[in-house]
Formats: sequence, structure tokens, C-alpha cells
Amino acid sequence: MTDETVSVPPSEGRKPDLPPPMSVSGPWAWMRENLFSSPLNIALTILSLLLLYLIIPPLVAWATTLATWVFPTEVIVGDRSPRSSDCPDGACWLFVRARIGQFLFGFYPEPERWRVILSFVLGAIGIYGLLGGPARFRKYAAIFFFVVFPIVSFWLLRGGLGLMSVPTEQWGGFMLTLVIALVGIVLSLPFGILLALGRRSNLPVVHLLCVIFIEFVRGVPLITVIFMANIMLPLFLPPDMQVNVLLRVLVGTTAFVSAYMAEVIRGGLQAIPKGQFEGAMALGLGYWGVMRLVILPQALRISIPSIVNTFIGFFKDTTLVSMVGLYDFLNMVKTGFKDANWVGVEITGFAFCAAVYWVCCFSMSRYSMHLERKLHTGHKR
Repeated sequence: MTDETVSVPPSEGRKPDLPPPMSVSGPWAWMRENLFSSPLNIALTILSLLLLYLIIPPLVAWATTLATWVFPTEVIVGDRSPRSSDCPDGACWLFVRARIGQFLFGFYPEPERWRVILSFVLGAIGIYGLLGGPARFRKYAAIFFFVVFPIVSFWLLRGGLGLMSVPTEQWGGFMLTLVIALVGIVLSLPFGILLALGRRSNLPVVHLLCVIFIEFVRGVPLITVIFMANIMLPLFLPPDMQVNVLLRVLVGTTAFVSAYMAEVIRGGLQAIPKGQFEGAMALGLGYWGVMRLVILPQALRISIPSIVNTFIGFFKDTTLVSMVGLYDFLNMVKTGFKDANWVGVEITGFAFCAAVYWVCCFSMSRYSMHLERKLHTGHKR
């Protein structure tokens, strides 16, 4: 008997070949899922890319290649002052270079500007020690930032005791913006905590006073609060006591931000389960011990995004102080437009302001995200 070999067609006896699985990760998969998942998404993606192509390259060219960065030879040798006609095309960064001193320091005397720089360097050191330094030094960093730094910085900026006196009327520019923002941010957080606790208090008088303050301040625009602080604050002081405009503005802005901060922190307190209070009480802690050791740390961690969002909004709202005659950063830049040599550079000045504010606000936002990841905000696992 002869063995016969029976050939089996390739399609019989085994499963047919399957195409490789589609990628579910990586940039191509993300683009396919988010940008090209449907005909409508494809059309919107193409339209968005077209708009970006029409807007971004001309904007980048205006700010870089077409911009004027270097002073003409006549200006360098001192034959004449720089002017807007030296910028034929694009952004006129000569305007920023020529007036950068006033933009940063206002009318602060130039020989004394080292005091401003030193003050903010000390502030940056204190903030780093308080928020990012080693944990074992946090107590000393807090004492330095909240006790030593305000006294030393006020002495450096204001003068006296061996330093030339510089009245607050000469403060301006980005320096004044930072002073108002830092004072408002640093003071509004503890005041906001007290107002939030007072609004949740079982004491009727305390609860009522906190509710009235919060609802009244939140119910009016910031510019109204600034005007009221500027006009009405002297009415509550002795007739012979004079308060300068900057102090009045600091009081008004701090009160305004504190009211918003109180509601932010109250939301964080309401997110804490009741069992946390009961467990802390069962350990024998009093009210302030429960709040300081158990409740407030958790509430503040939960409220970090809202707290930083409030700070960012307030930092941008500091431009409103120009309505009471203070030359903050934006107002100082706008003052430069009135110079006859710099007619037509408004777009460059506003672009410079926008870039500075964006860098500051973006830095606060990124640090907020870092702090959330570090503290596992939102009960992340």
C-alpha cells in the first residue's frame, strides 16, 4: 500500500491571520482618538491648524525677527534720545529697554534701588524656606518670613535709621505691584481662615459679624473697596492721624481677598467628614487643637487649587490701584506712552506687560500643581 499525502489548504485547519492590534498608547493613538476620531473632529482639527498657521508665525515674526532690539549708533554715542521712529517694523523693544528702570522701580531713586532688590531677594529666600526648604527648618523660615522679613523689608524700602528716606509716593512699577500682591496674599490667608471659622461658629454674634463682612465685601467690586478704603478709612482714625494712600489700598485689598479666601477655606472645611471631628474629640483635643492638628491641614490641602486661583486673580487685579493715583506696573507702562518720543508703541508695551503677568501667574499655577502632587491633594492613591 502506498502512503498518499493529503495536502490541506492553508485556509483549513488553522485560524486565519489577523491584522496587528491598533496602538492604544503613544502620540499617534492620542491624535487618532482626540483629533481624528470623526469627520467633525477632522474638520475642526484642520480649521484649528489653519488658524494657528495664520496667527502664530506672523506674531512670532513681529516679536522677534521684525522687532528692533539694538539702539541706533546716534543713540549709543549720545547724540540723541531713542524714539519710536527707530523701530520701522515689528515690536519696538527699544521702548522697554529705554524705560525698564521705571517699569521695575517706578520713581524710586536710582542710587537706592539696591534696597528694593535686596528686599525681594530676602523675600524669595523666605518663601523658598517656607514652601520648598528642608522640613526641619520650616519653623525658623516661618519666623523669618512672617516676623523678621516684614520689618527688614519695610526699613529697606521706606528708609530711616541710616538709610535715605523714600516716601511711598515714589514707589511704583513692578516693585509696587509685588508689594501690594505679597501683602495681600500673606495677610489674606490667616484672616480668611479666621473668617471661615467664624462663619461656622456656634456663637451667634461671631457668626453674624463674619457673615455680614464676607457677604458685604464679596458683593461689591474691588475698585469700590479700594475707593472706600481710600476715602472712608481716615474717617475712623483720629483727625490728626494721616494715613498715606498705599496703606489705605493695602487695607482695602487685604479685606477684599480675605472675604473670598474665607469662602474657599469654608468649602474645604465642609469637605472634611464629620468622623474626623469626632475622632479628634475622642482623643481629648479641644476645639483649637482639633482645628490646628486635624481639620485645617486637610482642608487647606483640599483647597490648594482654589486658594492659588484666588491669589492669581488678585495678582492681576492689582492693576486697579491706578484708579487712586498709584503707579503700579501697568500704569507705569501706560505713562511711557505719553512721551512724545514713544508715540505708537502701545502694542509693544501691552505685550510686555502681558508677558510679565503671564510668567508670574503661570509660575504660581505650576507651583500649585507641584504642591498638589507632593501632598497628594484630592485623596490620590
